[in-house]
Amino acid sequence: MSNLPFDRSTIEFGRSVSFFDAIYGFAITLLVTNIDLPPAGSWTSITTLWNSHFPGQLLGFVLSFVVIAIFWRVNFRFIGSMALMSPRLITWNIVAAFFVILIPFTTQGTSDPGTADLRLPTALYALNIALASLSQTAIYLSARKHGLTQAETDKGKRHLGQLLLFLHVPAVFLASIPVTLLAGAVPGRLVWATLFVISPITGKFVATTVTRVTP
Repeated sequence: MSNLPFDRSTIEFGRSVSFFDAIYGFAITLLVTNIDLPPAGSWTSITTLWNSHFPGQLLGFVLSFVVIAIFWRVNFRFIGSMALMSPRLITWNIVAAFFVILIPFTTQGTSDPGTADLRLPTALYALNIALASLSQTAIYLSARKHGLTQAETDKGKRHLGQLLLFLHVPAVFLASIPVTLLAGAVPGRLVWATLFVISPITGKFVATTVTRVTP
């Protein structure tokens, strides 16, 4: 493979996009294998079904489904903004894809009834999500540094706002790891829930920043 970037009209660009889309699609589909069919006796009523392992595994599936879908949308937005693709960007995409593929595995640890209450599976899941998010941030930084985007390179406050938008998610998941190891799986997962408050605040701040610096 040449070290030179290739533009959107080339077959190489299309093949790279298709390859990474397939990885995200496979990872999100693989999540369903973490849901074990409840025994026949659990299907006699809603109460018995609720008291089985099914709700916990379904919650883990939904959480990771949303997470991978968000990762794919971020990657989709990145690729859509790129005028050129380079071997360096492909490498960073492969790194991000590696951590995305691991999500079904770490999800199993947090949703399986035998391990859901243990601290290590929750900590590993948080680390997995944080590393996947940081890898996608590296894609943005690499594309920006080497001028591979279609838009004019962001500067100053706009760039800092974008970084804040990318980094608050891995920051929360990384912060949950010591909480999990010291206090337990449930308190660690409650740290994740702070994203319901932090994300909207961050989004509004970034939107305000971009508006202020737009000519």
